[in-house]
Amino acid sequence: MDELKVFTLKKGVNENNKKVANATRDELINQGVFLINIMSSPGSGKTTTLVSTIKKLKDEVKIGVLEADIDSDVDARTVQEAGAKAIQLHTGGMCHLDATMTKQGIDELGVEELDLVFLENIGNLICPVGYDTGAMKNIAILSVPEGDDKPLKYPDIFCKVDVLIVNKVDVMEHFDFNMDVLEERVRKLNKDIMIFKVSAKTGEGIDEWTNWIKKELNKGE
Repeated sequence: MDELKVFTLKKGVNENNKKVANATRDELINQGVFLINIMSSPGSGKTTTLVSTIKKLKDEVKIGVLEADIDSDVDARTVQEAGAKAIQLHTGGMCHLDATMTKQGIDELGVEELDLVFLENIGNLICPVGYDTGAMKNIAILSVPEGDDKPLKYPDIFCKVDVLIVNKVDVMEHFDFNMDVLEERVRKLNKDIMIFKVSAKTGEGIDEWTNWIKKELNKGE
């Protein structure tokens, strides 16, 4: 296994965020690289979902991952072992990534030979959604144990993402979770959102999710 690179990010400059995000997006498009920003609360299964996604796509798509955490390199090593090129980003206490920090990570990762890059953002439902990272698509993951009331408590993230992945559907019978109620609440906030119901552990629904990614990649081509 290749040696894992750990990179400590410098603080972003918020007032220039949109300019940097647009420039990063244009640069990635010119390179033929598709960037997906994944946001969720801690424990939703972001990394497990990424691992399932990588294993499903790695024979067809060259994948890189930017793993953002306050500390540790556990998640980066996990996705690297699954078959993706990975770099660990340490934010030094910052609760989100902005466009400048994302660009630093992309430069350190090196995307010249990649088709698809996932940015696994810092785990919370509030801070990350306020910053354009330069991604082409923004994804939220909500796990069944978190409850179907999260769109009521944290509406901003559900308003702004392109896709919602509802993870851990394999344990839904053990929780007070109503999928129909969740979908109704989410679509009131965002009528165009795509919703995928998956279990990253069992593989249920992963085909539908990865097929959507492949379609988006083909649009870019």
